[in-house]
Amino acid sequence: MENTLGKILIIDDNEDLLFAAKMLLKKHAKEVIIEKNPKKIPFLMNNGTYDIILLDMNFSQDTTSGKEGFYWLKQIHEMDPKAVVILITAFGDVEMAVQALKEGATDFILKPWQNEKLIATLSAAIKLKDSYNKVDKLTKAKKVLEEDVNKPFNDIIGSSAAMKNVFSIIDKVAKTDANVLILGENGTGKELIARAIHQRSLRKDNVFVSVDMGAITESLFESELFGHKKGSFTDAKDDRPGRFEIANEGTLFLDEIGNLSMPLQSKLLTVLQRREVTRVGANKSTNIDIRLICATNMPLHTMVLDNSFRQDLLYRINTVEIYLPPLRERQDDIPTLCDHFLKMYCQKYRKNQKEFSVSAQNLLQKYPWPGNIRELQHALERAVIMSDDDVLDSRDFFFLSGKPVAQDAPESSANNLNLEDVERNVIQRAIDKNGGNISKAAKELGLTRASLYRRLEKYGL
Repeated sequence: MENTLGKILIIDDNEDLLFAAKMLLKKHAKEVIIEKNPKKIPFLMNNGTYDIILLDMNFSQDTTSGKEGFYWLKQIHEMDPKAVVILITAFGDVEMAVQALKEGATDFILKPWQNEKLIATLSAAIKLKDSYNKVDKLTKAKKVLEEDVNKPFNDIIGSSAAMKNVFSIIDKVAKTDANVLILGENGTGKELIARAIHQRSLRKDNVFVSVDMGAITESLFESELFGHKKGSFTDAKDDRPGRFEIANEGTLFLDEIGNLSMPLQSKLLTVLQRREVTRVGANKSTNIDIRLICATNMPLHTMVLDNSFRQDLLYRINTVEIYLPPLRERQDDIPTLCDHFLKMYCQKYRKNQKEFSVSAQNLLQKYPWPGNIRELQHALERAVIMSDDDVLDSRDFFFLSGKPVAQDAPESSANNLNLEDVERNVIQRAIDKNGGNISKAAKELGLTRASLYRRLEKYGL
């Protein structure tokens, strides 16, 4: 039973009782804190957390009303609503015990107590505390899941060479706990890939927590990711776990990680190295056990060379790297994606199942989709809503007509010897040939990865 009672705080004006209790309980508790003056309770509560609090009901001589105990019980619960408090008194009766329980006490014991009975009472209390913590964690995890459930999560669709390469990497990495970095333009489905990895992992029965790093301000970064204690800043009205704690034993997905400033990168790196977080305003750390997946549309390797992204953080997050190709590099998947979204939105908006005319198919196939799958999805949804016909033609996608239509890449022939066009075409062909694998494409081109990333950014590939 050693160290099974956690951290205990005892407040009583009888010094002999305090030391006797500490001697008894230190064999069974992780730590025992004793205090004679109840006025120090606010200080003690603000500078530590306790698994069990033993609180005397009477601090004034010849007082048997228990009013002081009830007063401090109320103060403790205002500071920590989930505190497990056991009231102690030498003048207890059934009526006072009932009132104590109504006021929020966990239990009620009389002094002098029997040691075995005290240990049994505290053991029951610590089990109750553990159940509170589990319920609290499940409630917060459920809230995160409910927030995420409304986000679109469709099966990954694609049979192109580039997507087959992505699927192969997912199959290899999913069952491990390796950190994964997903690179790709906006709208390519990076979060979908992250969820697919989680669903195929050993953590699939635990929570998947998604965080948009680009939407978190510098001032709220630590609070959102690491959590905070009540009163640690103006709007901190309650204790709140951060996303790292909520994702414990599950998967944490940090999207748009390339948007972090250097100071925030440093704070994130520290947490990843130590595998523990400290809430804002707290004095103790909490161990974390997460599977980390990050994503960005920014060229992190180039940013390392420019000293705008930490190299050690990049090494930490990209044990395995997945390049998610833009839609223009996987045109073979466009018809399948179009059919999928057409069926989905016809069902959603209770419309007859529609189909595409040849002109619509040609337009959708040739259009470059700068917004990638997200743009394609929105285009299909709009067309289904606005069209009254069972056949969608090019006129139902008039809003795309003013945008540039994809053209064949310029060939390095006698008719076009522009060096930039030739280089762009060669790079595009290398990327396509290697299924979007940057490392293989760079090796075939005789370039370093960083050099290839700079050229990809230069040509908008």
